[in-house]
Amino acid sequence: MTAPTHPAVDRVSEALAAQGVEPRITWFEDAVTTAQLAADALGVEVGQIANSLVFLIDDEPILVLTSGAHRVDTEWLGAQLGGDIRRASKDDVKTATGQVIGGVAPVGHPAPVRTIVDTHLSTYPEVWAAAGHAKTVFPTTFDELVRITGGTPHAVEPAA
Repeated sequence: MTAPTHPAVDRVSEALAAQGVEPRITWFEDAVTTAQLAADALGVEVGQIANSLVFLIDDEPILVLTSGAHRVDTEWLGAQLGGDIRRASKDDVKTATGQVIGGVAPVGHPAPVRTIVDTHLSTYPEVWAAAGHAKTVFPTTFDELVRITGGTPHAVEPAA
């Protein structure tokens, strides 16, 4: 059986390969549009899922790769980053990433997007990120995510 294809997933695969990462993309029968669904499908902890959330900070897109165990505290993170953060619309997400909500990958975008990588992801030896489609994920590590995205490691919620 031939593996499924999708233009956004192909772009993610190409972007990973360009960064020296073997694109080991997993396709699921059904969409895994939440961290919990992805974790359940993979048999891993929800914290190992790197959610790709697009926000606007002072009207510029910012991609926050957060652990599935966390919620992004936009008020707190905005103060940390020196701007006002608000959730991006589905059109903003598509424009910034070339992908749709539920399948946004950390790479494969039309142009670089400022990226924050949740430091909590560093507590896991392996994490999983969307690969451009709601039915796809790929394995990676915290250090690799930072490297391939050019991202900035940062907490996404205040310490308890």
